[in-house]
Amino acid sequence: PLSQVIPAPAAVSPKGRPYTITEDTVIRVNRGARATGEQLAALLRSATGFRLPVTHRPGRDGIQLRHTAKDRRLGREGYRLRVSSRAVVLSAPRAAGLFHGVQTLRQLLPAEIESRDPQPGPWRIAGGSITDRPRYAYRGAMLDVARHFFELDQVKRYIDQLALYKINKLHLHLSDDQGWRIAIDSWPRLATYGGGSEVGGGPGGYYTKADYQEILDYAAARHMTVVPEIDMPGHTNAALASYADLNCDGKAPPRYTGTEVGFSSLCVPLERTYDFVDDVIRELAAMTPGPYLHIGGDEAHSTSSEDFVAFMERVQPIVARYGKRAIGWHQITEAPAKGTIAQYWGYDRTSDEERAQVAGAAKRGTRLILSPADRAYLDHKYTRDTPWGLSWAGLVEVRRAYDWDPGRYLEGAPARSVLGVEAPMWSETLEESGPLEYMAFPRLPGIAELGWSPARTHDWERYRVRLAQQAPRWDRLGMDYYRSPQVPWPAQ
Repeated sequence: PLSQVIPAPAAVSPKGRPYTITEDTVIRVNRGARATGEQLAALLRSATGFRLPVTHRPGRDGIQLRHTAKDRRLGREGYRLRVSSRAVVLSAPRAAGLFHGVQTLRQLLPAEIESRDPQPGPWRIAGGSITDRPRYAYRGAMLDVARHFFELDQVKRYIDQLALYKINKLHLHLSDDQGWRIAIDSWPRLATYGGGSEVGGGPGGYYTKADYQEILDYAAARHMTVVPEIDMPGHTNAALASYADLNCDGKAPPRYTGTEVGFSSLCVPLERTYDFVDDVIRELAAMTPGPYLHIGGDEAHSTSSEDFVAFMERVQPIVARYGKRAIGWHQITEAPAKGTIAQYWGYDRTSDEERAQVAGAAKRGTRLILSPADRAYLDHKYTRDTPWGLSWAGLVEVRRAYDWDPGRYLEGAPARSVLGVEAPMWSETLEESGPLEYMAFPRLPGIAELGWSPARTHDWERYRVRLAQQAPRWDRLGMDYYRSPQVPWPAQ
C-alpha cells in the first residue's frame, strides 16, 4: 500500500489498479530527469532481469520521470507520484525531488527488488497517488570517523542507507582527540601524524583531498550535502600532538587512544591558534561545496568560559569570511554570531539553565538542529545487553528514538527556530559497518521520519508496523540490524 512508506508521505490517495513492471517497460524521462532515470534503471535491472531502457521519447505508458518547474508548492525536495495500470508518473520541480520520489517508488516494490540476481516477481506498484514534501530542510546523520576511521567504501555504504530514507545531510566528524582525518596542505602533519591513531591504538587513517572529493561526489549523486566538522577549541589533542607550537607551553602531548573527553584545548590567547584555524577553515571551505561548516564547541571543559567566548567570537567570522555558515554544538549559544546554527545534544538530565540558554538564543534568531542524546544518538545502547555503544544519556530503544516531536521538544524555543533533526553516530565502540548498521537500524528511519513527515502522521503504533515491513529489504541488502521486541517483525 502507498501508505506503508518510511518516511510517511504528506498526502496519500489510494485508488485504482496497480502498475506492473514487465520486460516491455520503458523509463521515459524529459530534460533534467535523465540522471535520475538512469539511477532508477540501475536499481531495477538486477532483480527484474529486464532491459528497462531509458528514453527521451514521449509516450503515455511506462515509468515516466518528469522534471517540471510548474508546482512550486513542492519546494526544493517534494514530488508527486501517480500510479495507474498504464503508467507510473513521477514529477518534481527539482532533481532532488525526483530522487526522493524514486526512493518512495523503491519501497513500494517488493523487497526482492534489492536483490543482485534476477527474481521471479511480479513487480507490482499499488495504484493511487502521493504528494510529498519534507517538514524540515535539514535532515541529517553524523558519522564520527575520528574515534575510529572508516574507509571510503564504508562511508559510501552508509550514504546509500541514509539516502533510502531521504536523509539529505551527512555530517562528518573529521577531528577529535583520537585522530585527525582530513588532509590540510598548509598543516600536513595533522593528517600524516595526527591521523595515525584511533581509539584502542589502531592504525587510524585519513582522507586525502581526492578521497574527500570522492565522498562529496558520491553524496551529491544522492542529493546529500556533506557537512564537515573540525571540533574546537576542545577535542583537539590530535592537532596539539601534531604541532607543538599550537600548545600554550610549546610542548606537544602524546597521541591519545582512550575515550575520555574534556581534557584538551587549543591555546586561546596564542595568535598562532588563529593562523591555524584560518588555514584549516580556508582549505576545508574551498573543498566543500555545501553551505555549512561545523566548528564543534562541545565539552570544552579545559577552556574557561571567558576564553570559550573569546575563541568563538574570533572563529565564527572566519567561517563567514570563507563563504560558509557555521554550525556548532549547542554550547555555542554562549556567544552565537548572526547566522550561526546551534546543534542541541542535551537530554532529560540537561540543566534547566542550559536549556534556557539555548531556547533564549533561538528566540533571538539562532536556528536549531535537534539531536537530543537520549533520543537521536544512534551510538547509545538499546538495552543493557547491546554489545556495542554507550549509555551515559540512558538506554534508547526504538520507540524512544521515534516518539518525540522536534517542533515542540525544547521548551521555550519557537517551533520556527527548528531547522531540522540529525542522528549522530559516535564511534568510540564502533569500527566496522556491521556494528554501525546494527546501531543505526531500526532507529535511523524513525529520526528520518521525524524530519520529513508532517507531525500529524507521527503515530508509534502505526509506525512500528511500517518499520517491521522494512526488515526483508534490509535482509536483501545484507544489512545488520537489531530486532527490537517493540517491533512486530515478520517471521524469519
